[in-house]
Formats: sequence, C-alpha cells, structure tokens
Amino acid sequence: MSSLQSIHILLVDDNQHMRAITSAILQSAGIRKIREVADGSAALDALRGDVFDLAIVDFNMFPLDGVEFTRLVRNSPDSTNPYLPIIMMTGHSEKSRVVEARDAGVTEFVVKPITAKAILERMNAVIYKPRPFVKTDGYFGPDRRRNALKTYKGPYRRSTDTGAEASEA
Repeated sequence: MSSLQSIHILLVDDNQHMRAITSAILQSAGIRKIREVADGSAALDALRGDVFDLAIVDFNMFPLDGVEFTRLVRNSPDSTNPYLPIIMMTGHSEKSRVVEARDAGVTEFVVKPITAKAILERMNAVIYKPRPFVKTDGYFGPDRRRNALKTYKGPYRRSTDTGAEASEA
C-alpha cells in the first residue's frame, strides 16, 4: 500500500476517539497526509485552504453534519472541489440514512464500527473504480447506478450507457 503515501485525506468526525482509530487505520496503510477536523464547517474551511484527494466524514455532527457538508461540497457555487470523493461513516445504517447520504452525493458509505478492510475497500473503489458524475436539476454527484441490469428493457438516456443506444430526448 505504499502507493497511498502521497494521498491527502480530510478526516471529519466530532468524536476524537473515532478520528484516532480511523487515522491509525489510514497510517497503517501508508497514508501520511491526514488532516483531522471535528465538524463539517471546519471541514469546509479546510477545503478552502488546502487540496485534498479524499474526505472521510461522519454522518452525525454538529453544527454541520456530513450530509449537509456533502451537499455544500457538491453544490455550493464557491466549492473548491465539487468532484471530491467523499466516504461517509456512520453508526446508523438504516436504509433512510444510506439513501439520504447517497442522494446528497456521497461516493461511498461505511458502517461503524469501522474496520481497516472496510475503509480500504471503499478507498480502493473511489481511486480505482471511480463512477462518473451526473448532473440533473435535483442531483449532482457520482452516478448512483452501481450495476447495469441485464434485464432492463427501458430507455437508455445517457450517451455513456454502454451496450445500448441512448434514446432521443
């Protein structure tokens, strides 16, 4: 994992112990550039002052939670990097939370208690298998479609849909 030593990560969690655990996992993978902050507003400030390759954020923080942070990174006119890969961490894995994070533009999702394997798998996904970004009236972020359904018979609307003709809009 020595190839990860040049990656710069923004780690955002209001729990100092969780930041320490996550940072230790990242360091064990060879990552040396980790900036830790305690909430979403401090993370936005950090993004204005530095360039990061990836953000790992907690879902539930105050005053600015991980979902709102993600929305601002993706959609704010003054966002410094709307394409920033964002991995969301949470102890609450209810479907409604996963959907809310996905719809805000989160790139990957990991459930606490985190493991080194889970974090590194999500990092590998955003680095080696990045999904294209989609912009619609109500969404900007990574394509939410993870797998093409072989049984899908409906219209293909994107020019990047492989194996099918994009329909005329």
